[in-house]
Amino acid sequence: MNLQERDRAVNWHPYTQMKTAEDAIPIVKGSGIYLYDESGKKYIDAVASWWVTLHGHANPYIAQRVSEQLNTLEQVIFAGFTHEPAIKLSENLLNLLPENQEKVFYSDNGSTAVEVALKMCIQFWHNQGKEKTKILAFKEAYHGDTFGAMSVSGRSVWTKPFGEMLFEVIFIDPPTSENIEDLKSIIKNHAEEIACFIYEPLIQGAAGMLMHKAEDLSELMKFCREKGILMIQDEVFTGFGRTGKLFAANYLSEKPDIMCFSKGLTGGTMPMGITTSSQQIFEAFLSYDKYKTLFHGHSFTANPLACTAALASMELLLKEQTLEKINLISQKHFNFSQVLKNHPKVENVRQTGTIIAWEIKNDEKTSYFNEIGKVLYHEFLKRGIIMRPLGNVMYLVPPYCITPEEMDFVYRNILEVLDGFSN
Repeated sequence: MNLQERDRAVNWHPYTQMKTAEDAIPIVKGSGIYLYDESGKKYIDAVASWWVTLHGHANPYIAQRVSEQLNTLEQVIFAGFTHEPAIKLSENLLNLLPENQEKVFYSDNGSTAVEVALKMCIQFWHNQGKEKTKILAFKEAYHGDTFGAMSVSGRSVWTKPFGEMLFEVIFIDPPTSENIEDLKSIIKNHAEEIACFIYEPLIQGAAGMLMHKAEDLSELMKFCREKGILMIQDEVFTGFGRTGKLFAANYLSEKPDIMCFSKGLTGGTMPMGITTSSQQIFEAFLSYDKYKTLFHGHSFTANPLACTAALASMELLLKEQTLEKINLISQKHFNFSQVLKNHPKVENVRQTGTIIAWEIKNDEKTSYFNEIGKVLYHEFLKRGIIMRPLGNVMYLVPPYCITPEEMDFVYRNILEVLDGFSN
């Protein structure tokens, strides 16, 4: 059997209806922005493999650092023990975050980073004898697929089978200058019950790359602070340069109490999640009463290999040439957005940093299940470009190592596909 047949026999793929799914494309090698299938065909990974690959595939520096660590210490229990990679990663990350972030809690992916954050907030109040358990979140939010993360994500066909099992959430629209006072009114009415506000800053990725303004979010955050509502800033997607700055936090005038990270954290090399917190949050768990402990953990908490990969990725991220590439990608995306805005088959063009998105005009409503997405996906595969449209929403989130020439190749093919596309 070939790889496709073997895969079909044993594997269950994510977000895939296996009854009707086509055979998965076997990838045998990655290098820079390219992935190579078993026939030797190469593809530009224009979506950074679900938004995780910052510096390209099989980055030699990250690989070298992980290899060295593998021969030193590959795993150690993080309860009662510690190690240099975890300490250094925490030190380095906290130095880049808002100054109120002072403690790091390790987990193993974005969903669990969110779970940890939610538990911190609810227990923060419980430890002080206050039962504040309602959560505030954005409509159409996406924070992950575990139960807590699903609960604070927008209700949809994805969460419908579990609807009765999800906890209560107050959903509000993302802020705009027009609705901000209405949002404040909703929050004011529930402030005494709300444990925390969780949000994706600036960009709601899985919702279709929906974007809101930093000044509006900052105003909403300020109001939550005034009402004593804790804030969880989910930077799983937006962190590590995706928005054009190191973090979406760098655009905001207000500071969250807790932040969540994953995806680009290790440069896409291996799974890791991080939840950071303020000293105020941390101190609510300090007690001679052992029942006020944060009872949460993972077998691979602060895995030395993942910590080392994250350290190496962060070193690369902070290099002047990488920051220049982020600015270059952002500028080229902006220029391309102006071209797309004039295209008759395109609407709702938006861009923040290295993320650009637009919608294909069609008779169906904008939706993840719009059939146009499947057609476009295959058309770009033929052209050697991996794009994963969210229905009729198309977007680019390239690795930072992409060259101007490679970006122009992608842009050119997008325009050719649009010009030849018939609704």
